[in-house]
Amino acid sequence: MATQLIRGMGSFYKSCACARQSRCPHPYVIRYRDVTGRQREETGYTTQQSALDRLTRVYEEKRSTPPQRAELKREIGKQRFGKYASTWLSRQRHYAQGSVRTVKQVLTSQILPVLETRRINTFTSTVVDDFVMSMEERSVGLAAQQNAFDTLRKILLDARRRGGITEDPFEGVIPPEYIPRKITIPTLDEIHALKAAGSDGLRVVIDLMSGCGLRNGEAYAANLERMVADDVYRVTEQIEGNTRERVPLKHRKPGEFRETPMPWTVRESLLQYEKDHGTSADGYLLRTQRSPYWAHTTLEYQRNAAKKRAGITRRLTTYALRHFFASNCLAMGIPITDVAEWMGHRNINMTFKIYRHLMPASIGRAAKRLNEGL
Repeated sequence: MATQLIRGMGSFYKSCACARQSRCPHPYVIRYRDVTGRQREETGYTTQQSALDRLTRVYEEKRSTPPQRAELKREIGKQRFGKYASTWLSRQRHYAQGSVRTVKQVLTSQILPVLETRRINTFTSTVVDDFVMSMEERSVGLAAQQNAFDTLRKILLDARRRGGITEDPFEGVIPPEYIPRKITIPTLDEIHALKAAGSDGLRVVIDLMSGCGLRNGEAYAANLERMVADDVYRVTEQIEGNTRERVPLKHRKPGEFRETPMPWTVRESLLQYEKDHGTSADGYLLRTQRSPYWAHTTLEYQRNAAKKRAGITRRLTTYALRHFFASNCLAMGIPITDVAEWMGHRNINMTFKIYRHLMPASIGRAAKRLNEGL
C-alpha cells in the first residue's frame, strides 16, 4: 500500500506481496509528478528514508521552479518531435548551409518517418533503443545510422536542457558504431600528374588540400590575405559548393578560424597564381567567367578532365587529397592531435578512427624510446 505524503509530494510503496513489507528485502517504488506535470515512477530504493529523500528533492525542485518556467517546460514536453526538430534546426545559426541540408536529409530519410509524431516528454532510453533497432531492421548503413543517432542526440539533449525531458533518454543506450572503410590515398606521383595535367586553378586547390589539409570548399576561398606568415595559412571561411556563397567554416561560428602549416610549395603556388591571373577586388584567387567563386561542379569538371589527361584510372576522389595531407603529417611523426586541429575535425575520435593505421609502428617506436630512457 502506498504511503501518501503531503499534497504534491507523491508517494512510496512496495510492489511485492510480502506480509511484512517493512522488513522484506524488496525495494521501494516512488510515484510523483515532475515539474512538467507528468506522472513518473522510480524503483530501486532500499529504505523508506532513501525513497523519502528522493521525493523531497523532487518536491523542492518543483517548488523552486517559477510558474512561467514550469509552464514553458510543459509546453516543450507536449510538442511533437517533428515540430521541435524544425524549431531546433532554425536555432542552429552556426550551421553552414551544407550542414543544414545534411541534417534535413537525415531527418527526412531516417528519423521523422519513425518519430515525427511522438511527444517530446515521452522519449526514454527504451524509445531510443527501439529507434536504433528499427534502423538495423531496415538495413540502414552504419554510417547513416551513426548520423541519424548523432542528430537525434543533439535534438533530444537540447530538449532536456530546456526542461522538456526530465531524464537522460540516452542512458545505457549503445550507439551504432561506424568504422570508416579503408581510405584511398593518392601517391605523390599521382598528385604531380594531376597538377601537370590540370588548370592553374586546379593546381591551387590540389596544393591547398594536399599541402595544408583544407576541405574543397575552403580551398575555393583561396585568398592571399590568409597567408598570415610565410609558413602559416589561416582558414577563415568556405565557399558553399552549391550556392557559391561565402559561409562560416564547418563546426565553427561566424568569425572563428583555424590555422594550418603552409609548406613553401603551397605558398609559391598561391603567389604564382596571383602573378599570372591576379585576384578579385577582395583578394580571392579562384573564379570563373560567370561566377566570382568556384563550386563543386567546377571542381568536378576540372578534376575529371585532369585525370583523363594524366591517364589515372583508379578511383580517386578530391577528398583523397586531405587523406594525403594526414598521412604525410603522421608519417613525419606529427602528433595526431595537431593533425585533427589543422584539418578542422570537431572530434579527435573521428581522426583517430580514420588515420590510426597510418601512424607508423607507434607501439614499437614507443618501446624503443622507453628502453633508451631506462
